[in-house]
Amino acid sequence: MIAITLPDGSVKEFEAGASPMDVAMSISEGLARNVISASYNGNTVETSTPLTEDGSLVLYTWRDEDGKKAFWHSSAHILAQALEEMYPGVKLTIGPAIERGFYYDVDFGDTTVSEKDLPAIENKMLEIARGKHTFSIRSSSKADALDFYQKQGNEYKVELIEALEDGTITFCDHDTFTDLCRGGHIPNTGIVKAVKLMSIAGAYWRGDENKPQLTRIYGITFPKQKELKEYLQLLEEAKKRDHRKLGKELELFTFSQKVGQGLPLWLPKGAALRDRLESFLKKAQKKAGYEMVVTPHIGQKELYVTSGHYAKYGEDSFQPIKTPNADEEFMLKPMNCPHHCEIYNSKPWSYKDLPKRFAEFGTVYRYEQSGELHGLTRVRGFTQDDAHIFCTPDQLDSEFKKVIDLVLYVFGSLGFENFTAQVSIRDMEKPEKYIGDVENWEKAEQAIINAAEAKGLDYVIESGEAAFYGPKLDFMVKDALGRSWQLGTIQVDYNLPERFELQYKGSDNEMHRPVMIHRAPFGSMERFIAILLEHTGGNFPLWLMPEQASILSLSEKYEKYGEKVLTLLENDEIRALVDHRSETIGKKIREAEMNKIPYMLIVGEQEEKDGTVSVRKHGEGDIGTMTVEAFAKLVQEEVKQTIKEFKV
Repeated sequence: MIAITLPDGSVKEFEAGASPMDVAMSISEGLARNVISASYNGNTVETSTPLTEDGSLVLYTWRDEDGKKAFWHSSAHILAQALEEMYPGVKLTIGPAIERGFYYDVDFGDTTVSEKDLPAIENKMLEIARGKHTFSIRSSSKADALDFYQKQGNEYKVELIEALEDGTITFCDHDTFTDLCRGGHIPNTGIVKAVKLMSIAGAYWRGDENKPQLTRIYGITFPKQKELKEYLQLLEEAKKRDHRKLGKELELFTFSQKVGQGLPLWLPKGAALRDRLESFLKKAQKKAGYEMVVTPHIGQKELYVTSGHYAKYGEDSFQPIKTPNADEEFMLKPMNCPHHCEIYNSKPWSYKDLPKRFAEFGTVYRYEQSGELHGLTRVRGFTQDDAHIFCTPDQLDSEFKKVIDLVLYVFGSLGFENFTAQVSIRDMEKPEKYIGDVENWEKAEQAIINAAEAKGLDYVIESGEAAFYGPKLDFMVKDALGRSWQLGTIQVDYNLPERFELQYKGSDNEMHRPVMIHRAPFGSMERFIAILLEHTGGNFPLWLMPEQASILSLSEKYEKYGEKVLTLLENDEIRALVDHRSETIGKKIREAEMNKIPYMLIVGEQEEKDGTVSVRKHGEGDIGTMTVEAFAKLVQEEVKQTIKEFKV
C-alpha cells in the first residue's frame, strides 16, 4: 500500500500502481470526469501513470492553469499528427503550450503553407480528436530514439536527443502518431472539442537567426465550442482596446523609424498624461518621506561591472560607448540602482539618518530584439518610477510594508482592483543565476513573505522568478479583459550594498551595511500607460483625462459665452477646451465621444441667458442642465471618489 496526500492535507491509502485517475474516481465520478492532468511530488504525470511510492498528488481540471497547459500541449500533438498526415515528409521540431494556446514549429521543405490552409488543418485536427485516442508515455533508449529520427531524416529531433541523457528519454504515442515528449497530457484526444488555428509566422530554429527558418503555426483549443466563441469575442474586444490603436486615435504617442525602433515619442496629450501620473506619485511619495534625485542617462562601464549588471546583461545591452580617450567606456543606463548607490555613497551616514528614500523617474535603455518589440509594452528606452530605500535590517519589515501600502494606493486610484501578489524567489537548482550568499537570500525571501502575510495579500510563491541580486514581490494585475500583467514590483537586496561597500555608523559606533529596497509601483511609465489604455479602453479615470470637458457652442454667436465657461472651469482647475469649429452640433458630439472626452457642455441662447450649461456624459447621453458652478462641483466630487488622499 502507498499513502497519497491530497492538497487539503488528507491522506488516502491505495495499492501500489494506482493511477491519479483511480484516486479521482475514489473521490467522485464527477471529479474523475473533469480531471485532465496531475502532478505527483511536484512532477507532471499522466492521469494513467502508476503511482508506486508515497507522495503528494494534485489533480488538475480545465479550470487550473496546469490543466490548460496539459490540454494545449496535447493539442500540439494533435496538430503535429494532422500536419504529418496532410503533408507527408514534413519535419516536426518542437510544439509547446504557451500562455494562451500552443504552437508547433515545422520544416515544410519546399511546400508552402499559408493562412488559407488553416481551416482544412483545423478540420483534420477535429477528425483526429473525435477518435478519442489515448495519450500514453513510453521510455526509449537514446540509441533507439536517434535511430527513429535518423531514419526519418529529421535533424532537428536528432539535435534535441543528442543533448539528452540516456535513461531520461520518453515518447508520447496516440493513434498512429508518436513524438519525442517529456509528458503532461490529457487522458485522450476526445476531450478537445473546439479548435482554432490563429496564425502562421516564421521562426528560426532555436531562436538563432543563423539557423534554418521554420514555419510556426499558432493555435488554441477548448473543451467546449462555447468557450472558443467567447474567446474569439474577447480577442475582438482586445483589438478595439489595443493600446497602439488607441494611442494613435487619442494622439498620445508615436514611433519613428528615423528615431529608431522601440523608442517612443510622446505627443503633447501623452506628455501631459505622463506628467499627471508623475505628479500623482510624487505627491504620495513626498508624504511617504521620499526625496527626488536625478541621475544621468549614461554611466562608466565600470559602474555596471561593479553592480553585476554588465556580467548578467552586458551582451544583450546596448554596447559600450567609446570616447576619444582610449581607456574610457560609457554605457547607456540599463538600471537606476547603481547610480542611487553612488548617491548614497556621496556622504557618511548614521543609523539616525536612515531610512533614506531616493526616488527618480529615470529613463533606462535595454536592447530588445526587434522581433520582441511591441508598442509601449516592450521598448528599448523607458522611464521607471524608480526608488531605492536604504535602511537598517531592523527597519526592513516596516519599510517593505509601507511600500506595499503605496502600491495598493496606486492600484486603487487607477481602477486595478483584481490582482495577485507573487513572491518571486531564486531557483535553488540554478545558483549560478544569482549573486550574493545564501544566508542573505534566505533573510530577504522570508522578509517578503512576512510582509505579504502581515498585509493580508493573496500571494503565491514562484521559484526562479527573482532578480539576479534579490527576491521580489511582484503584483500580477488582471485587466478588464481578464488578462494578467505584471505591474508594480518591490525587491529586497543585500547584495548591491555589499558590492558598492555602502555603510552607516550604528548605535554601537561600528560600521554596518544597509539593506536596500528597490521599488516601482508603475514599473515603467510606458508599459503602465499601455496596460491602463487597454484596461480602460481609453476611458481613463476622470482625474487623469487630458480633457475633462469639451464646450460645444450651437453657433458662433455663443462662442464668447463658451470662453467665459472655460475661464470659470479653469479657475476650478478643470481641464476643458472650446470646440470653435463651424460644424454641426451633432458632429461635434460624435467626435467628442470618439475622443472619449468625459463631459460635453452644450451652450446656446438659453444657456447663455440662464448662466448654465447642458451636460452630456460620455457613453450615457444627456444628464441635465446645471450652472457652471454645479458642474464644477460634480467633476470635483467624481475626482475625489476616484483618487483619495494617500495616508502615511
